[in-house]
Amino acid sequence: MLRGIYTGANGMTIQQTRMDVIANNLANVDKTAFKRDTTLFKAFPELLIHRYDEDGVGKVPMGSFDTSPVVGKLGLGGEVNEIYTRFEQGAVKKTDNAFDLMLQDKPGEEKPAFFMVMTNRGERLTRNGAFTLDRKGNLVTPQGFVLMGENGPIQVARNNFLVRENGEIYINAEIGNDPVNATTTEQNRYENPVFLDKIKIRTVENPRHLDKEGDSFYVDTPESGEPTPFPNDIRGPEVYQGFLEASNVQVVTEMVEMIEVNRAYEANQKSIQTHDYLLGRLINEVSR
Repeated sequence: MLRGIYTGANGMTIQQTRMDVIANNLANVDKTAFKRDTTLFKAFPELLIHRYDEDGVGKVPMGSFDTSPVVGKLGLGGEVNEIYTRFEQGAVKKTDNAFDLMLQDKPGEEKPAFFMVMTNRGERLTRNGAFTLDRKGNLVTPQGFVLMGENGPIQVARNNFLVRENGEIYINAEIGNDPVNATTTEQNRYENPVFLDKIKIRTVENPRHLDKEGDSFYVDTPESGEPTPFPNDIRGPEVYQGFLEASNVQVVTEMVEMIEVNRAYEANQKSIQTHDYLLGRLINEVSR
């Protein structure tokens, strides 16, 4: 950040926004698959200052010349340009819970993968794979929203489904996926496997323009593009069953930035106090 530009009241407003973003990152450090936000700023256009009431042209017998009446440039402060989400992969947490799913993005892939979940506001994207089973046998989020497969909601019996790395779901054919009548054990899911469905995994063209909607959901925007599947000719993300993705918030980094924000805020505050003191002295001198 250019501290020479972002001074005064503008600088204090910017630092306050930075502090709010950092505080939100730290508050969600333990949230599954949370992605940290970053604040970007931009400077207002600079103002070119000229000396008052001069045309800048000098006259001599041989002609004229430029007297350079330009004083210099005046910075007009800055503003918050964008708060965007960084989708770097979070750490892997092993849970051994069959209902926990994790998306492992392809190394070097700039477009992160997302689960598709049906909410009461329509389909939403999420990285949070902490699912559970409802009474109907649907894999759902903690809020009760259904995880979508390519053919619709995913319905399984407890301990009777196996998720492969490509997102395909297999169940024990003898038991089926009736959550009421099925009696299963942990090993049942490895016996007589038959294909049930494939988890609906999508990405967007410009993920930084996704909007956070709360409860770990993201909604696409015209700038991000609509959710689309990964092309068949490239290796897509891998799905790990029994694992969860941790947040990508680095506590030490956020704390260092918080200290920097506090110092920058105090510097801007002292700058305003100094300008106020000098202006007060000037007014007193003029009024005498």
